Amino acid sequence: MNNSIIVPNMVAKIEYGFLCREGEEDKDESGQLEKVGFELEAPVIEQILPPWRNLETSKDLDFEPDGLNPPKVVPREKAVLNLNVNSVHFLEEVDEAKLSNRILVLSRTNKVRSALELLRSMELSGLRPDLHACNSLLSCLLRNELVDDGLRVFEFMKTEKITTGHTYSLVLKAVTDAKGCDAALRMFSEMERECGVKNGFDAVVYNTMISVCGRVNNWLETLRLWRSMKENCRIGTRITYCLLVSIFVRCGQNDLALDAYGEMVQSKFEPGKDTMQAIIGACAKEGKWDFALSIFQSMLKKGLKPNAIACNAVINSLGKAGEIKLAFRVFDVMKSLGHLPDTYTWNALLGALYRANLHDDALRLFERIKQDQDSELNLHLYNIALISCSKLGLWERAVQLLWQMEANGMSISAASYNLVINACETARKPDVAVQVYEHMVHLKCIPDTFTHLSLIRVCIWGSLWNEVEEILNQAAPDASLYNAAIQGMCLRGKIDTAKKLYAKMRNCGLQPDGKTRAMMLQNLRKDSVKHKYRPPSRHKRRTRLSSLSL
Repeated sequence: MNNSIIVPNMVAKIEYGFLCREGEEDKDESGQLEKVGFELEAPVIEQILPPWRNLETSKDLDFEPDGLNPPKVVPREKAVLNLNVNSVHFLEEVDEAKLSNRILVLSRTNKVRSALELLRSMELSGLRPDLHACNSLLSCLLRNELVDDGLRVFEFMKTEKITTGHTYSLVLKAVTDAKGCDAALRMFSEMERECGVKNGFDAVVYNTMISVCGRVNNWLETLRLWRSMKENCRIGTRITYCLLVSIFVRCGQNDLALDAYGEMVQSKFEPGKDTMQAIIGACAKEGKWDFALSIFQSMLKKGLKPNAIACNAVINSLGKAGEIKLAFRVFDVMKSLGHLPDTYTWNALLGALYRANLHDDALRLFERIKQDQDSELNLHLYNIALISCSKLGLWERAVQLLWQMEANGMSISAASYNLVINACETARKPDVAVQVYEHMVHLKCIPDTFTHLSLIRVCIWGSLWNEVEEILNQAAPDASLYNAAIQGMCLRGKIDTAKKLYAKMRNCGLQPDGKTRAMMLQNLRKDSVKHKYRPPSRHKRRTRLSSLSL
């Protein structure tokens, strides 16, 4: 065996079945065999190893001489799946750098079995591969979806203390893909409890785990990783903050997203287009319209083209803040960028005009949207127009819009009918309001409390007392309805009818509010005073005067 050293670049193979099991040692064997880990007998070696004169030289470690017993021919799929190393090499080369380079080459060419056999042979020979070779082999195994073999190589690297952040990232990504995010999080938690391992974590490892949490929208674990990263004195990268902003915005944690963005800018990292658009959305939800507008302007200065969603978010934020002119300026910029306004755009603009009490402008914009063939009107846009009609008392316009909605086949809710009835109430049109109510009931649209309240008010104003009582009889017992009817009747001088309704209300177990109770007490006091003092008749007064004169 020693003479084999004179043959250059020679490797002989022995079946792995002759290796002793882990933890077993044969004290009767020679020290050399015990050190290598073999449990062989001399006759067996003679049967396996051919005469050295029959060996041919080759620079390729995968070359097997004809004299050796060839391994059984196994299909590639079966060989790849069965990666328990069944043979090791008697290494002629003992240079760790050269052997590590050979593992590197084998790994890059996806020769998985040969690379593992060489690694095992080096381990048994007391040789140590370098970090680059082990990482390359680990990447090769995981790339071929051999996670279990990769984890065994990973444990070997941890034992030899030749791991880096890249090693941990490779393993955590593979575990995530093969076993799920929870398994990767558990594995990472176990690593964190090992001080030596945790100190080897770099920003890339934390970025990997933050990305894993982002897959399942686990913002709590993301926040913990962010804090752990700071505690471990690791400085985040641009990718770190981009991931944080994206995850926090997606999970609705806008304050945390703004904190991450502020720390990113403070660290002088240049935010990307997606990050800036995400922050615009977060600012819009938090009502920070000035910050959203500044980021929007910064994107334009950098030559970045905000998407339609970001433009709509800025318009909506400005509209809620009452900045109507700025909202329409952003709308003009949006069109100049080539974005077509959609339903969200019109909702934001109409809502801004309504909140600013510019109801006429809102109706004009609505007509403009109707004339635009590319725009699609939805129920919300019609409702905003109906609200404007209600505020202005344009009952005819409101009824016309209601018929258009029904003609377009929209599913009209009670809220839309309520707005039309409110417009009739503002315009003092009780007869029209009653007709809209009857039409609503005919279409089997269930009226709610707001429908009955508006209808009761407009009927009281129009002195439709029978309709008021009929509405109260049809509606479910509701204190607000009785309060509105009693108060309206008292103000219109229908005291007796109000008293009857008040008694009926108390019999139903409903509690009147303070205004209703005060009105009823006031009218009851007047009646009691009238009954307590009755002025004498003219005949009695004359009799009394004559008696006094006498």
